Amino acid sequence: MAFKTLDQINLRGQRVFIRCDFNVPLDAAGRITDDTRIRAGIDGIRHALAQGARVMLASHLGRPREGALTPADSLAPVARRVGELLGQEVPLVTDWLTRRFDVAPGQVVMLENCRANPGEKANSTELAQRMAALCDVYVNDAFGTAHRAEATTEALARVAPVACAGPLMASELDALGRALAQPARPLAAIVGGSKVSTKLSVLNALAGQVELLVVGGGMANTFLLAAGQQVGKSLCEPEMVETAAQVAATLSARGAELFMPIDVVTATEFSDRAIPAIKTLNEVAPDDLILDFGPQSMQALVERLAPCKTIVWNGPLGVFEIEQFSYGTRTLATAIAASTAYSIAGGGDTVAAINRFDVARQIDYVSTAGGAFLEFLEGKTLPAVKALEDRAA
Repeated sequence: MAFKTLDQINLRGQRVFIRCDFNVPLDAAGRITDDTRIRAGIDGIRHALAQGARVMLASHLGRPREGALTPADSLAPVARRVGELLGQEVPLVTDWLTRRFDVAPGQVVMLENCRANPGEKANSTELAQRMAALCDVYVNDAFGTAHRAEATTEALARVAPVACAGPLMASELDALGRALAQPARPLAAIVGGSKVSTKLSVLNALAGQVELLVVGGGMANTFLLAAGQQVGKSLCEPEMVETAAQVAATLSARGAELFMPIDVVTATEFSDRAIPAIKTLNEVAPDDLILDFGPQSMQALVERLAPCKTIVWNGPLGVFEIEQFSYGTRTLATAIAASTAYSIAGGGDTVAAINRFDVARQIDYVSTAGGAFLEFLEGKTLPAVKALEDRAA
């Protein structure tokens, strides 16, 4: 992909506007519960500060109503965490579009939640022009929002004096390109999630590319139903059975494999008090919930993954947050970490599983993105990336 990168630009004394993706989870007390996205975006900030730039950080947090920011929408906790990681104070600037503020060389400030600005989600050019007046250099280092055409991700990239990609954006695209553009084969993809309908386009795209497709989570139940298996009262989409069968047929026609579990972990209730039972598919009862892949399935899956040269992972196999239903996802994470294949993983639940099972350092690339990761897998054009490419051209 052809676009300018941050390391190609002289930033000394320049006003640098960095669009970050610091949309992190907070608990009821407003404390950050996972700072993965913040830590992933720190390198670009450090680079700009080291060059003596005047740095402004912009991010969204949650889904604030435009023009009506509440305390729960504030980036104050994020500003504090960024300051801790940088070892310097990061002031939070409110009303940054309507009042004057100064940033000294080597200083960084956090601009309050950009999604509260009227026109942000509508990708307003007028709003982008007002933001462009604040900076000399615009940096998009928010791959997690690259699939959204919003004022800080797309329009601003087109009207800022200079526009470039930050190191996180560049590394995400490089890793995904390596995994999908010209992958070492065999190529395996693991896609988990609750509903086939939400990931149908991803499944269709991957069915035409991979040698091995593994479907996990609630989606696996729909595929089992399509194969004539009983799934009890498990989460599934009967209306998507024909669609699931078409995905399976596409794989079969190419000589590729759809991996299906041969045993599952079930319970009669969905809770951390549930009593698990390992069953073959034929033993699944009408009141059973399928909540994980069973041990025989995981042994077979580990064997199928062993010869693969590229592995793409998005989504857990079961309800890994509950210990008694975590075996499948834990075993998968361990197998990918131990594999010699080039591995890339992304999506919020996937990152949570990787962190829980402590395998991040053994996976070649862990993406911070969810929706953008999936749309890249689909082969879609990402608006924020297209804007950077157009500027470079």
